[in-house]
Amino acid sequence: MTVSETAKSFFENDPAAAKIPELTLATGAKIPQFGYGTYKVPPEQATDLVRSALQLGYRHIDTAQMYHNEAQVAAALHEAMDAGVKRADLFVTTKLNNDFHEPEDAHRAFDKSLDDMGLDYVDLFLIHWPVPKLYDGRYDRTWQAMVEIFKSGRAKAIGVSNFEAHHLERIIDATDFVPHVNQIQVHPYFREDALREYCRKLGIVVEAWAPLSRGDIVSDELVVAQAERLERTPAQVVLRWALERGDVIFPKTTSPQRMQENLQIFDFELDQAAVDALNSLDKGEEGRTGSHPDEANFLGR
Repeated sequence: MTVSETAKSFFENDPAAAKIPELTLATGAKIPQFGYGTYKVPPEQATDLVRSALQLGYRHIDTAQMYHNEAQVAAALHEAMDAGVKRADLFVTTKLNNDFHEPEDAHRAFDKSLDDMGLDYVDLFLIHWPVPKLYDGRYDRTWQAMVEIFKSGRAKAIGVSNFEAHHLERIIDATDFVPHVNQIQVHPYFREDALREYCRKLGIVVEAWAPLSRGDIVSDELVVAQAERLERTPAQVVLRWALERGDVIFPKTTSPQRMQENLQIFDFELDQAAVDALNSLDKGEEGRTGSHPDEANFLGR
């Protein structure tokens, strides 16, 4: 593919990118409310898949040290920038691996992420998990290192992932610095309304990981019925529900076709019947998939 052909492929879907709404972080920066997540995307597939996402109009890309695909994700970002996409129009997130919570390690790990990605800065850097049973439970010291990284200007915003309210309280009390983002598991089976409201009151933007409950919810009979009634796919209905609640979402898929389908949620709204139906699916704590943040004690994987 020639440079001009590559450039065309990155720009031909600009209308899709233009439709993606943005939220405002406490820093004043804008964060696209919809992006592409690379959890469990193998390194050997990451460049091609992120390239596909960018060509379709995605501009918010979420990766992590724990995913072991930062360099491959960044390769597609650099292709886009070489083709004329402005760095300022990309929103790049990565996360601190659980192996590096000691403050000096956090700084070194962040430096390595920038080196691996070939970037001068990331738009958002998160603590991936609080891991309160490790490091003598001193994730407040890790957060202080994150604040220092933010003040260096090389992370334009900082935040946390999988933090409950009491984890947030601890780091805020210790540093007097409120995270800009909390990335938590949220989907209709696990609405997390109380934690989301707590974050909103503090001015913390909520990002919802696993917005499709790792794919389980798209086969739910109630969701399927609403999708058929609205003439949409089940995934589109659930993603629209998350969008209308005001969360940032980045569904992960390895199918470019589903990437495109997932983007087609900006030209309709859910009616009250659909909202009520999806809200009724909440199972509370039983709806959580994976580890509870108080119990998660794993290192990198």
